[in-house]
Amino acid sequence: MIENINWYPGHMKKTRELIRNNLKMVDIVIEVIDARIPQSSRNPIIDELVGDKPRIIVLNKKDLADPAENRRWMDALSTESTSVLELNCMSGDGIKKLLRMLEEAQRKRVEALNKAAESTGASAEGASAHTAITAKRKSTPFRMMVVGVPNVGKSSLINRLTGKKSAQTGDRPGVTKGKQWLTIPGGMQLLDTPGILWPKFEDPQVGLNLAYCGSIRDEILDVAELALSFITEMQERYPGLLMERYKLEELAEMPVETMEMIAQKRGFILPGKRIDYERCARTVLDEFRGGKIGQITLEVAP
Repeated sequence: MIENINWYPGHMKKTRELIRNNLKMVDIVIEVIDARIPQSSRNPIIDELVGDKPRIIVLNKKDLADPAENRRWMDALSTESTSVLELNCMSGDGIKKLLRMLEEAQRKRVEALNKAAESTGASAEGASAHTAITAKRKSTPFRMMVVGVPNVGKSSLINRLTGKKSAQTGDRPGVTKGKQWLTIPGGMQLLDTPGILWPKFEDPQVGLNLAYCGSIRDEILDVAELALSFITEMQERYPGLLMERYKLEELAEMPVETMEMIAQKRGFILPGKRIDYERCARTVLDEFRGGKIGQITLEVAP
């Protein structure tokens, strides 16, 4: 089985510094996570960097995840300073609600600045501060930052918010390369950041979950072993979906035998009647990532 998946290339360190250096310039943080792995796709470094700043957590790819678990995770992640909503960036389902939440946050920011201006303007000494706050209120746009691990759909979300293809997108991690300030309706500004992983996964299952969902490049993994590990989990959690997708009357006791049955059903056979494990593995992982196996959530909400 695959263990100790670790990946922290140089650009990840640069992204961490990018977030740290620009955080003081934004009013709210939008953290995008994968609804299929809500815990594993939450980078603890982002929690450390963002702190108590207002935040919206977006459960993206809601259509690929178990709807009942989506609701449980929304309840589990909500706090006084954090709002949560589920979203499908590909279809745009949920975008209007997100925009309403941002408009409400913008309204609260203006109210806070107005209140600060009123309190400082009550005396002659506060006149200059009052003028400064008023100027800030009029000249500074409402700004937000979009953060998340690779391949959770940040760029797709940004393109939905701006109404055009402003950010690069792709079906692999590492497509967004650098800092991008973008304008969205209402005069709000948005900072896109590249995906950021963290130096070490203390729990090996976190690395596996990220790899299943494509947040870690397949090129650095043993794909056959990864798919075998995924099939093992599916046999325990979603056996019915696995049987239905691959037209299996039953599952084998050993996951590797189930994998061989899938390969035989799909005709993934090499000369000499040998199983093409590589092709079978890529097919199973691609079909999971594309939602073809079914709506699957790999982590249960606390």
